Amino acid sequence: MTHKVSVLVAGSWGTALASVLADNGKEVLLWSRNEEQVVEINEKHTNSRFLKDISLSPSIIATHSLQEAVQDADAIIMVVPSSGMREVASRIRPFLKKDTLIIHATKGFETGTLKRMTEVLADELPEMDPKRFVVLSGPSHAEEVICKMPTTVVVAAEDLEAAEAAQDLLITRYFRVYTNPDVTGVEVGGALKNIIGLGAGLTDGLDFGDNAKAALVTRGLAEITRLGTAMGANPLTFAGLAGIGDLIATCTSKHSRNWRAGNKLAKGILLDDVLKEMGMVVEGVKTTKAAYDLAQRYEVTMPITNELHNVLFEGKSPQLAAGDLMGRVRTHEMEELPMTR
Repeated sequence: MTHKVSVLVAGSWGTALASVLADNGKEVLLWSRNEEQVVEINEKHTNSRFLKDISLSPSIIATHSLQEAVQDADAIIMVVPSSGMREVASRIRPFLKKDTLIIHATKGFETGTLKRMTEVLADELPEMDPKRFVVLSGPSHAEEVICKMPTTVVVAAEDLEAAEAAQDLLITRYFRVYTNPDVTGVEVGGALKNIIGLGAGLTDGLDFGDNAKAALVTRGLAEITRLGTAMGANPLTFAGLAGIGDLIATCTSKHSRNWRAGNKLAKGILLDDVLKEMGMVVEGVKTTKAAYDLAQRYEVTMPITNELHNVLFEGKSPQLAAGDLMGRVRTHEMEELPMTR
């Protein structure tokens, strides 16, 4: 039986997952670096910066002490931005039990090393069995989960027992959890969909219409699958919740940070100003750089990613990028399959 569960950190998604756990009767500690946020959660049972007008369960206890949050925890859910995963993993190492269940719900790569989050965790937590690291992904906007709207997600681990333990920990009447053994595919799908979400925001901001967005989502899924399989993923994973499911939610929802960021870029706002205005991590920006580098490493063609990289980091206009995408040399839709005449 899992009793004490820690969630790191108290952003919108971390708070929503803490709420799911509280509904399942778990003792939940929610860690934040911000002492004012900790006081607000404990005294007012709100997290107004990230989830306005939402009342939290009084059984969710916030703390700014990482040791208090982690020590003696039966399970830890890490919802740390990709840029901070290595640091936080290193800091919790002295306080972990060897049989603690480690779940991460971060959708991105580590810039520089280009490692997936389970690889970063394996680096920093060498005493833990890496086959038991679990990744949680799927179409799951925090704003809807916190309101108990029906949601389905997937948990993946090489060790089926670990995946099923995470499934049992989180599944509720409104939060359905599936298992999947394809850790690489679930992590890659969850990360790369953010790039296409940025692109969807751009196309909507430029009033390109539904046809353009449908094309972007479809061809974006092809890119995700192409790179994912080159990295060792099962292509069928991208037809599931961590692939097309998450892609639909990210590209169509007002809750999507990546869509909102892309939409602002289409209006001519500079990237630095967009990120400041958002006030939250937009994983798609760093993921675009990582995916651009990964595509070169694995010699995979990713034209949408390339053009978004040019828009974000090379100053190319979105209109010119769209024109260059449409003007590419003709090809088959199923590039990997031979075509007969």
